[in-house]
Amino acid sequence: MDGAGHAHAPNPYSPAARRPARTRAASAVAVDAATGDLHFGAGAARVSVPGMSQTRAIRLETDILGENDRIAARNRASFAAQGVTALNFVSSPGSGKTTLLCATIDALKAHAPQLPVAVIEGDQQTAFDAERIRATGAPAIQVNTGKGCHLDAPMVGEAFARLHGFAHAAPRSLLFIENVGNLVCPAMWDLGEQAKVAVLSVTEGEDKPLKYPDMFAASALMLLNKVDLLPHLRFDVERCIELARRVNPAISVIRLSAVTGEGMAEWLAWLDGRLSATAQRGAAA
Repeated sequence: MDGAGHAHAPNPYSPAARRPARTRAASAVAVDAATGDLHFGAGAARVSVPGMSQTRAIRLETDILGENDRIAARNRASFAAQGVTALNFVSSPGSGKTTLLCATIDALKAHAPQLPVAVIEGDQQTAFDAERIRATGAPAIQVNTGKGCHLDAPMVGEAFARLHGFAHAAPRSLLFIENVGNLVCPAMWDLGEQAKVAVLSVTEGEDKPLKYPDMFAASALMLLNKVDLLPHLRFDVERCIELARRVNPAISVIRLSAVTGEGMAEWLAWLDGRLSATAQRGAAA
């Protein structure tokens, strides 16, 4: 492990995986006696890394996330000092995050024309999404993570510093952080945001909140996106919401379509509430 990265299981089709197996260090795996199904997240670390004990995995995660959290706290203080409401958008690839952000920026031009809005875009490669955001007139910084599967607090801090002039002349502003498309890793990384917003499209299946519970447990809001496609799909909206609230009873849910505008008024009202909360905290400080 180098820097602020974290380990993943190796590619099962790689040459290394085809070599004779070596012992796995103190792996904690639960086996279903009836089906033989394996659960490698049953140990204290909730993850299995070849050659690494659960104790070692916990210690490494604590060290890495501890450093990240220190920088996240610095980001949060910087946002608060400048009246910035920062929201961390998380989802799987293809959920419609960028299309939704573009539609939101356009809607905010009429809803709150004096509100500065900026975006930090996270992807492994390309600047496609940042270019789409810039086309709306909002400033955007692309952050490419290479092999990394999530944004971290140092990346966001550096990107925010490069948004020259953003928010400096306004009492309040809005920063959207579009994370790398991934329903696993971004759940555990604090970026200094006020809240995580999970975007789940109806094309993905209603069972995702239980399949990826950490993400929905960490999110304050679930945006159920692409509802205009519901007539063409077998997607149980009520079951999806019930599963999301099973892992996070406090999660709010908004059904919307970035294409038709359905639910956009409710989404803008939710943003107004977050902006007001930022203002109240600033006044108290």
